[in-house]
Amino acid sequence: MTGPRGLPLLFLDVDGPLIPFGPRSGGHPVFPGAPGPPGAGANPLLDRIDPALGPRLAALACELVWATTWADEANAVVAPRLGLPHLRVVSWPAPSDEDERDTRAGLHWKTRTLVGLAAGRAFAWVDDEITERDRRWVAAHHGGPALLHRVDPGLGLTEADLRLLDAWLRTV
Repeated sequence: MTGPRGLPLLFLDVDGPLIPFGPRSGGHPVFPGAPGPPGAGANPLLDRIDPALGPRLAALACELVWATTWADEANAVVAPRLGLPHLRVVSWPAPSDEDERDTRAGLHWKTRTLVGLAAGRAFAWVDDEITERDRRWVAAHHGGPALLHRVDPGLGLTEADLRLLDAWLRTV
């Protein structure tokens, strides 16, 4: 990741924000016609990705980075459905004793890695598992602006979420 002066980073999770877990019977739209690579339909949850999110995400004043356990598969399977280019992918370190202590203390296992990668650069993190503990830890350990935005995993990334991200990114 580049230094603190570039565009803000937007660390983006897939499960929850882009693939909502809400019940289909609850009116959650399904997008079976969304473009994807051959064989991408093997995971039926991929049909829950709203292709309209891609242009909205691409228009944000930031550098999008996959922060997901999908790893490189996010570029192969998710990005084409959204019309996004190949994005950087966070490489998660092997779990350590420190990670286990963090987890017991209520810190998300991604938090420490994302702050390290940001290295003082402004960043937003969009995930469905962010807690107040993560926000407090980032405030104490990150030297730049940070927005930790929790998305409702039943709804996924909404218009209101995108407006909030856009407004915050314009201020940093």
